[in-house]
Amino acid sequence: MTAKITQAHSDKLGEECGVFGMYDFDGQDVARSIYYGLLALQHRGQESCGIAVSETKGPKGMVHAHKDMGLVNEAFDSEKLGKLRGDIGVGHVRYSTAGSSTRENAQPLVLNYVKGTLGMAHNGNLINAVELREELAYTGAIFQTTIDSEVIAYYIARQRLVSKTVEEAVGRAMDKIKGAYALVVMSPRKLIGARDPFGFKPLCIGKVDNCYVLASESCALDTIGAKFIRDVLPGEVVTISPEFGIKSDTSRCIDKSKHGHCIFEYIYFSRPDSRMDDVSVYNARIKAGKFLAKDSPVEADLVVGVPESGNVAALGYSMESGIPYGQAFVKNSYIGRTFIKPGQKSRESSVQVKLNALSEAVSGKRIIMIDDSIVRGTTSDRIINMLREAGAREVHMRVSSPPFLWPCYFGIDVPARNQLIAYNHSVEEIRQIIGADSLGYLRLERLPELVDNKFEICTGCFTGKYPLDPPKEDIRGEFES
Repeated sequence: MTAKITQAHSDKLGEECGVFGMYDFDGQDVARSIYYGLLALQHRGQESCGIAVSETKGPKGMVHAHKDMGLVNEAFDSEKLGKLRGDIGVGHVRYSTAGSSTRENAQPLVLNYVKGTLGMAHNGNLINAVELREELAYTGAIFQTTIDSEVIAYYIARQRLVSKTVEEAVGRAMDKIKGAYALVVMSPRKLIGARDPFGFKPLCIGKVDNCYVLASESCALDTIGAKFIRDVLPGEVVTISPEFGIKSDTSRCIDKSKHGHCIFEYIYFSRPDSRMDDVSVYNARIKAGKFLAKDSPVEADLVVGVPESGNVAALGYSMESGIPYGQAFVKNSYIGRTFIKPGQKSRESSVQVKLNALSEAVSGKRIIMIDDSIVRGTTSDRIINMLREAGAREVHMRVSSPPFLWPCYFGIDVPARNQLIAYNHSVEEIRQIIGADSLGYLRLERLPELVDNKFEICTGCFTGKYPLDPPKEDIRGEFES
């Protein structure tokens, strides 16, 4: 095994966030289970994390919380978890889709107000957050963060003053907010989950013993031994309590033809062992690889994936083409997914010592290299060059998504258009820039097939056509620079 340590691998999308909630009807502490659930969702955000818990039979309004910057196992230890006593709680791992990278912006958010307390974790991005924040500010609201999640929490608290129940307040807040969101809300006696009417972000329900769980992905349920019950429907509000179990409000659900599930959950964001909206992430990626083999065939000796998200699609390509599947890279597992650190300067400076090529695997061979995307085009050339230095005769790159041409306003860090390599370059020009012998992308019309045509998907970052009108000006701040 040779090949020198080199720079890779920052040319990736910033991830979404991960949410997790739990209610133990037997009154047992839930913080440790939430901790393990967040570990399973760590791939969705490594910037900050937090847990907030409460005792439903204790003093009303008493919430114990801890949040900090960094990874879950860095922010928490046995002593910190031991102090989080409560049988109901919410947790969060964050990547900053809106708001700067500071401890104040870490979630869950905890609000104390007239009706008691509110703990909330949010995954997504609002497109009308600026207007709503201004409206709240002019009526006396004082904000502690710069994230749009706080806008949601404020609206829920305000609507609670004129609502009979907290779940009614969540529904009324949903009538005000526009965009992408999966919410997990903790009130003194209820755990509530809500999903935007378009279904941008995933959210599912599980159960273990006498505990109910809400999570961004089903893999987090598996981690704590919970059984998957079902997905929260787009537009649905579910309320979990000992009195009623799971209570559902589907009054805000819209026609399925208007849905816009994020296709990148299946291409890249989610873990391959997750299942969302009755579609296996693993199977979706196998299909992507098979489609690439059908639509962009090439003679080669070995198919490899760029770890980790390219591996399953590479296996699919191998299955369809008959070309052997192999491992060409060793990934340093002790380096976080550095590309999800916000800001271009941080991305470029932290792309160190991430991958190493296996000379014994690639030397003298024609290689097909599968990756999930090319965004800025800043590192594909380095990875290809790494393979050539390890002795590869040819390197053919295949991408399990179409070319990125438009930004995302719904919770994914797709850069401004002038940073997208496909916006200013043809496929042939991109091939020359990254130094591949050939380059092929997944065809746009293949995307619905990845999810078995079971629901409508959002293809806005490829087509510029979004399920709802984007803001007239770019509200994403840091992604423009």
